[in-house]
Amino acid sequence: MFVDEVFVKAYAGKGGDGCTSFRREKFVPMGGPDGGNGGRGASIIFEGDKNLRTLVDLKYHKIIKANKGANGKGDNKYGAAAEDVIIKVPLGTVVKDEETGLIICDILEDKKRFVVAKGGRGGRGNKAFVTRDNNAPDFSEKGEPGEERHLLCELKMVADVGLIGMPSVGKSTLLSMISACKPKIAAYHFTTLSPNLGVVTLKDKTTFVMADLPGLIKGASEGIGLGDKFLKHATRNKILVHVVDMGAEENRNPIDDYKEIKEEIEKYDKKLAKKEALVVASKMDLPNAKENLEKFKKAYPNVDICPISSVTMQGINEMIETIGEKLKNINNEELYDDLEKEDTVIYKFKKELPFSIKKDNDLWVISGEKIEKLFRMTKFESDESAYRFAKKLKNLGVDETLEKLGAKEGDEISILGFIFEYKK
Repeated sequence: MFVDEVFVKAYAGKGGDGCTSFRREKFVPMGGPDGGNGGRGASIIFEGDKNLRTLVDLKYHKIIKANKGANGKGDNKYGAAAEDVIIKVPLGTVVKDEETGLIICDILEDKKRFVVAKGGRGGRGNKAFVTRDNNAPDFSEKGEPGEERHLLCELKMVADVGLIGMPSVGKSTLLSMISACKPKIAAYHFTTLSPNLGVVTLKDKTTFVMADLPGLIKGASEGIGLGDKFLKHATRNKILVHVVDMGAEENRNPIDDYKEIKEEIEKYDKKLAKKEALVVASKMDLPNAKENLEKFKKAYPNVDICPISSVTMQGINEMIETIGEKLKNINNEELYDDLEKEDTVIYKFKKELPFSIKKDNDLWVISGEKIEKLFRMTKFESDESAYRFAKKLKNLGVDETLEKLGAKEGDEISILGFIFEYKK
C-alpha cells in the first residue's frame, strides 16, 4: 500500500520526578539533603531510511507515546533517562507542525535523525536546591512534561527526473526499458497508482533517479482524478520530462495534451512550472507519429524534444544522455523558504506578560504555557515547594496583575482546574 500523507500525534516522555531525601547515617549527625534528580523523558525521533518507499507504517501508528524518565532517589541517585523512540521514515518525508504549519524537518539523508517531540527534563531533587541561606531544602521538583505535537507527515519522493503526462502515454513502459524498475503496465488508464522509482545509468557510469508519476488529467491541480496527490512528488525533481503520445492513440491531440499538463502544473505551483523541462515524443513507431511531431514542433518551436519508441528502442540512448547533460548543469535548490521552517522563524521580542487572566463568574482563571509548566512541576504536598510556587507567580507579575484587575483577598484562583485562594 502506498501512503504519502499521515497525521500523527506525538507525545514525548515526561521527565522523572526529583527526590526529597536526607542522609540517615550512623555517627553522622549532620547528614544533609541527598535527593537525586529525575531522568530525562524519552524524545520522539524520526530517522531517514533509504529502503522505505511509503509512510504505511505510520498510518497504523497514528499515536506515538514515549516513556517517562525514572524518578530520582536518595543517596544522590539520579533517575535513568528513558530510551528515545526512533521512527524510521522514507527519504523525502516532510514533517510539519499541524497547528502552525511550519516545517519541523525535511528528511533527505539516510540515517539522519530529527527530534520531532522533545522529552521533558528530569525534576531536580532537594540536593540541587541547597543554597547558602537554605542548606536543608525540604522540597523537590516533578519532571518537566514532554512535548505534545500534532504532526503532518508528507512524503515527497526524492528523484532527479520526473516523468509526467496524460494516462497511458508510455511513462511506465519507458521507465521499465531504461532501468531495473518493473512497474505495472496495462492497456487502461491509471495503471500506475503510486510513483515508481528507477535508477538510470549513463555511458560514463554515473546515475540518476527517475520517477514515473501517475497520469494527470485536466483539473488535476484541483484534485480531479488522481489530482494533486501526486503532483507534489514532482516538486523535488530537477527536470520534468513531459511524455507526449505522438501516436495520438484514443484520438488524443498531442498539442492539446501538452498544453493541458502545462496549465495544471502552473496552477498547482508556479515554482514547479519554472523547472527545467524536456518533451519526450513517445510511440514514434505508430502511424501518423511523424506528422504529429512536425505539427507539435510548429506549435512549440522553443521546446527541447526527444523522439523515442520504447518498442523499437529508437532515440532511447540519445534521450538518456540529453537528460544526463541537463542534470550536470542544474544545482540543487531549496524546496522551502526559510520562513516556512520552524528553526529559522524569527520571533520579535514583545514586552508582554507570559500569562493571561480572565474572570469566569467569580473565578479568576490564569493560563499560560510558562505558568502551567511550573504548576505541573510543583509538588504541592510540601509547604516549602508550594511557597516557592507562589513566590515564582509573584515574580512573574501575577499578583500585581490580579490586583490591577480588581481581585480581592479571598477570591478564588484557578490554574488548570485547581482552585487556590488569593492572598495579598
